[in-house]
Amino acid sequence: MRATVMYGAGDVRIENVPDARIIEPTDAVVTVTRACICGSDLWPYQKLKPSDTGRVMGHEAIGVVEAVGSEVRKIRRGDVVIMPFAFSDGTCVFCHDGLQTSCVHGGFFGTTEVAGAQAEAIRIPLADGTLFPVQVDKDDALMPSLLTLSDVMGTGHHAAVSAKVGPGKIVAVVGDGAVGLCGVIATRRLGAQQIIILGRHADRIALAREFGATDVVSGRGDEAVERVRALTGGLGAHSVLECVGLDAAMTTAISVARPGGAVGRVGVPQNEMMPASQPAFYSNISVSGGPAPVRAYIEELLPDVLNGTIQPGRVFDRVIGLDDVPGGYRAMNDREAIKVMVEP
Repeated sequence: MRATVMYGAGDVRIENVPDARIIEPTDAVVTVTRACICGSDLWPYQKLKPSDTGRVMGHEAIGVVEAVGSEVRKIRRGDVVIMPFAFSDGTCVFCHDGLQTSCVHGGFFGTTEVAGAQAEAIRIPLADGTLFPVQVDKDDALMPSLLTLSDVMGTGHHAAVSAKVGPGKIVAVVGDGAVGLCGVIATRRLGAQQIIILGRHADRIALAREFGATDVVSGRGDEAVERVRALTGGLGAHSVLECVGLDAAMTTAISVARPGGAVGRVGVPQNEMMPASQPAFYSNISVSGGPAPVRAYIEELLPDVLNGTIQPGRVFDRVIGLDDVPGGYRAMNDREAIKVMVEP
């Protein structure tokens, strides 16, 4: 089968790799009908050290189950399924707590250990706990929005939950990528009164406004902080969603939060040390978040996708075939596309 293999920074190739197959009795094999490129894929695209073996990329997908192992009980051949970016058994203490990204037997797709979904097919470990069947046709018009439930919509929601967004709150969203845009959707859905998007790209800002952003801050650093303060009566935001992962974004997020406020961080941090920890401490700002347990959020978010209340699939502004994935990486890295959907 064909798949996307990254061999190093900027070195993305479409190659023939061994077919996805059942290895463990709890596995399933899914034919991928929709996948996508994630903003977090751009970190290895920019920094991955060269390798002779490479790794099959991609951790977001929807597809059709083609085969199941002998111990799979809940997932059946022919099911249309959402594949969260992390696999999980659904039975451990952390899965029961709704934190599938910390499953004691789980892990992440698109690593050197478990092949990713930017491919014609993928092996799903722990299929019963991982996959979420949906009662729609594989070519349903809602597929782009359903695909976001595998990561970005759930991740934006996780940022909002971690930042304690609720009715009447003032919210700032740091980052205008797909996760930040889904964060705008999530904060509006949770009843925020004022939603300030911090971003600089006209197409993304326009979409953020359509999703519910009430104010836009295009500056950076101190300029951005001063502007958010001005928009919030000098007090800052109750809730801040950090959707980038860079030190500057985290510093800004803490700086625009009001004393006693909360920051939900979902941008993959590029530094082991958290910046601005002392200002957060002295202002009693809560900092929470991490890899979103999107499997736990699908059931809550799915009805709003199915009835059209939210349309997170609009973050996809380019659709490509598998052969064009290297160009898709370049487009996202150069900010020529918000998020690229792949139809293998």
